[in-house]
Amino acid sequence: MLLESIYHSPSRRWSYAYDAETFHLRLKTKRNDVERVVAVAGDKYDWDHHSHEVEMDHIAADGLHDYWEAVIRPEFKRFTYGFRLHSGDETIWLTEDGFSSEQPAPAGGYFEAHYIHEVDLFAPPEWVKEAVFYQILPDRFDNGDTSNDPEGTLPWGEKPEGDSFFGGDIQGMLNRIGHLNELGVNAVYLTPIFRSPSNHKYDTVDYREIDPHFGDKELLKKFVQLCHDNGIRVILDAVFNHASEQFQPFQDVLEKGEESKYKDWFHLKEFPVGVHDGMPNYDTFGFFGHMPKLNTAHPDVKQYLIETSVYWMEETGIDGWRLDVANEVDHQFWREFRQAVKTANPDAFIVGEVWSDSLNWLLGDQFDSVMNYPLTQQSLGFFADRTISPAQFAERVNGLLMRYPQQTNEALFNLLSSHDIPRVLTRCDGDIGRLKQAVVFMMTMMGLPCIYYGDEFGMDGGDDPDCRKCMVWDEESQNKDLFDFYKLLIALRKEHKALRSGRFRILSAEAEGGSLIYERLDGEEHFTVWVNRSDEHAELTHPMVEGGWRDALTDEEIDNHEGRLTIQLEPNGYRIIWRRIQ
Repeated sequence: MLLESIYHSPSRRWSYAYDAETFHLRLKTKRNDVERVVAVAGDKYDWDHHSHEVEMDHIAADGLHDYWEAVIRPEFKRFTYGFRLHSGDETIWLTEDGFSSEQPAPAGGYFEAHYIHEVDLFAPPEWVKEAVFYQILPDRFDNGDTSNDPEGTLPWGEKPEGDSFFGGDIQGMLNRIGHLNELGVNAVYLTPIFRSPSNHKYDTVDYREIDPHFGDKELLKKFVQLCHDNGIRVILDAVFNHASEQFQPFQDVLEKGEESKYKDWFHLKEFPVGVHDGMPNYDTFGFFGHMPKLNTAHPDVKQYLIETSVYWMEETGIDGWRLDVANEVDHQFWREFRQAVKTANPDAFIVGEVWSDSLNWLLGDQFDSVMNYPLTQQSLGFFADRTISPAQFAERVNGLLMRYPQQTNEALFNLLSSHDIPRVLTRCDGDIGRLKQAVVFMMTMMGLPCIYYGDEFGMDGGDDPDCRKCMVWDEESQNKDLFDFYKLLIALRKEHKALRSGRFRILSAEAEGGSLIYERLDGEEHFTVWVNRSDEHAELTHPMVEGGWRDALTDEEIDNHEGRLTIQLEPNGYRIIWRRIQ
């Protein structure tokens, strides 16, 4: 065995409490180098009477490594442990003291899993695991009140430009609550709705006022209440990294320079403040001079923004926040933000916009979730672009899953489209078959699925602003078959707990060809998903326990013989097979 490739650390994603009774241990080894791994665990105060062995499951593999996991339920909420690794005739032990050929005398020098305190657990709100989100860009969803339209509002459905307004508003969302109910979603994420000069509202002028082109606070309260009455949660978008140049404190800085009492609210490099040769002499979002970056470490800025967050929760009853450009705001701000938000509502959901590995924000002291763009990129690369093979897709997905503890993976915010990337149908070159496969994966994957408005009707769109077209309400322009497909998959996910919180594991992924098989499994149900990502008919087969398998969408009984399931799939086809565990 290659010892240099064997890794474990008694911290974070390698050794963690999953819940108040359960601990997860992970170990990494060289790919195809180790045949078995056993976790040996016991209580350090009485090892002889309170120790046991747990065979570790091979849960994932990437291009270089295998990953193993054991679930430990310690008798006294604490334990020490080591690992015994087998390959052929070779056996080695790994403890905190290092490698050895014989078992070290327990428990000194073993790894320690310290006492499980519930207060220390990473625990997103329970309702989040049940959620199917729907993202709305208010200006583009529905114009329910033409009296508040901005000057120059365009006719609904025209091609959008960067500065186009179409008059969508909160009243329009109120009018379309029936659509959300029919689709089956139970959570809504609204992009910013506070006063701003733009159509997208990511450049806030007043954090304490609803943009009058959208409505007012009372109308927002009415929308949130109606959503709650229909079993739908609502989260708003908070832009705390930067504000608009029209934000009153920044205007004060422009007017008074070094004499402004707000000069430390921003990251200013020199006076007078301005933009020279296209480059602002102050920090901004990107290099956009009209979006000055806020100094969230300043006590007054911190107080203003955090009190604003609590204000809207208390005034309107919203269920949480999506945080824009969250990775460019200091961690201490987010820690204090979380404390205030969770004090106001312990069940509030906090999801950050971070486009890369986000473990530093997901340790239980800042966010509950992040937008899972790394998974988006791999999903679109496989199902839409077809630039990676099933084996490559499996390795990359496994690598993403191993970034985080299981309960973190269960709460990640999964998406195929958004206001920042081309729509999934466009990425699929208009191919509905490819789109459906991608949606099947999102709806049966660990994490929270989020549907971008209009995807359920087959809306297309390239890069911004094309991905921000007006919602298609003309029934003749709607893909009703696709809408019914989304409804079916949403209902399936909501009905079966295993699709929301069960274990995920890839069972088979071809290096050549297009077949992929993966499973979701808990103590009551076992789902397998079979995908043919090719333009040819395919026969997929894999060992499966005999008896009880049915098609999850049609309820057709599936025969399996001699411990194998064989599934015939059309080009770009899929099947979701399940059985109840007796």
